[in-house]
Amino acid sequence: MTERLVVARVRGLHGLRGDVRIEILTDQPERRFRPGVVLFPEGDANGLTVASSAEIVDGPGWRVRFRELPDRTAVEGLRDRYLEVEVGPDDRPAEGSYYWHELIGLRVTSPDGAELGTVHDVYEVGETEAVVVRGGPAGEFDIPLVRALIAEFDPPAGRFVVDPAVLDLTVRVEVEPGARPRAPRRRQGSRRGASAPPATEADTPPGSDAGAPPATGAD
Repeated sequence: MTERLVVARVRGLHGLRGDVRIEILTDQPERRFRPGVVLFPEGDANGLTVASSAEIVDGPGWRVRFRELPDRTAVEGLRDRYLEVEVGPDDRPAEGSYYWHELIGLRVTSPDGAELGTVHDVYEVGETEAVVVRGGPAGEFDIPLVRALIAEFDPPAGRFVVDPAVLDLTVRVEVEPGARPRAPRRRQGSRRGASAPPATEADTPPGSDAGAPPATGAD
């Protein structure tokens, strides 16, 4: 069964020839946006074939043009929409790396097994990632995915252990109000109407290339 992962979001239009400016949500832009790759606007069954793409030199993101959308009018409907790519069982991250959606719902405990909450969200901050933990006795708190704060990290085994004495539950990633991105929802197949959590393709723990306690990098 194929699955779709979000790899970009259309942030603006450029020129009259159908170019769009995209925010990158993958650590493999050269692979995901190379000519010939098919991307799917979120919720659409029909894909769009990348005709050309290039990193924007004087600003964030990439510029992409699609074969099926020849001009500015045709791409107008893509504004602010997520773009997804289909992946199969063989298209997994490197060993020890995980997609963001695979961390949602992961139980966070102390070394002695005390419940601290569950992972509610994942977001980027600077050169690493952080998770939002909710539902525990300390309320909501954020944990940057860095080795110094994580005692054990093994999502397939359901293990995410942090030492409250080290974390002190005062470690916060300071983000401007409203700056934390809301992860898009994960879907299987067409992904319509699914309620399971996010699937952005910036792999997580450790940094983007998640795995054993954090390092940095991504898919």
